[in-house]
Amino acid sequence: MKNTLSLIFDRYTLALISTVLLATLLPCRGQAAEVFEVVTNIAIALLFFLHGAKLSREAVIAGLTNWRLHLLVLACTFVLFPLLGVLTQSLAAGIVGTQLALGILFLCTLPSTVQSSIAFTSIAHGNVPAAVCAASASSLLGIFITPLLVGVLMHTNAGGAGPAPLGAIESIVLQLFVPFVAGQILRPWIGGFIDRHKKVIGLVDRGSILLVVYTAFSAAVVAGLWQQVSLRTLALLLVLCCVLLAVALVVTSQLGKRLGFSREDRITILFCGSKKSLASGVPMANVLFAGSAVGAIVLPLMLFHQVQLMVCAVLAQRYARQAAAAAVTDGLR
Repeated sequence: MKNTLSLIFDRYTLALISTVLLATLLPCRGQAAEVFEVVTNIAIALLFFLHGAKLSREAVIAGLTNWRLHLLVLACTFVLFPLLGVLTQSLAAGIVGTQLALGILFLCTLPSTVQSSIAFTSIAHGNVPAAVCAASASSLLGIFITPLLVGVLMHTNAGGAGPAPLGAIESIVLQLFVPFVAGQILRPWIGGFIDRHKKVIGLVDRGSILLVVYTAFSAAVVAGLWQQVSLRTLALLLVLCCVLLAVALVVTSQLGKRLGFSREDRITILFCGSKKSLASGVPMANVLFAGSAVGAIVLPLMLFHQVQLMVCAVLAQRYARQAAAAAVTDGLR
């Protein structure tokens, strides 16, 4: 239970909320905003360089044999979610407005989380090697698939206002993929240092995301974000995020059962196929969208991130109790 609570109410969640409050009360403006934009771009490149340096090729190779599972997770992440986003666009726009509805669509194009997907799979006694492989593959492929989906879907649904697909991919490749590849290339030399200093690297990771969030929300606040988004709108947006997650959880759970996967694999499919990455989404939004639009675009993602942590933490503990009960039953036979 202590592990569950730490996943739900961790310090990082409080830091994210504090960062949004700081940007609301003391947004960076003028020359300071220009300096923050440059520093943010450097921080994003560093973030993806560290992602590349941390990714263990051995762990990925170990889980590659379960190709049916990986294809299903990728299909849920990059086909099911975008389809849900497109189908709900008109409804979402009527409920929370066009900008936040586009934020929901952007959320649907993102890759799965890595760290929390693996953590929940482990707690629930699922297939951890497969989770490592599936989540890592989703994160890596998302560097290419997400901007393509954003360019096509948001360009269409925003009436041509979204980023063009080729331009989006070019921006992502230069600012995210190149640093990621550099980290992978240098892993044989710096991997040991990265592994020995995981806590420090984690602080750099999270600090980079907080910097991007502060810069994005500062621009949005200066442009009048909170005059456009009321508490009622926030509450409705939260409801939409809950419904989206509920549908994803039900579909991934049912697909795992109907396609004949083992219990351990179904757990992996559930947690890797139903979640979206804040760590990838915030930097990508900063690269793909204009400064004042980023705050509204990532707001649905921040709400969805917290909801998925809370719900998946409860589900993971439930699966863990079922596994413990099954082990006791088997021991009595």
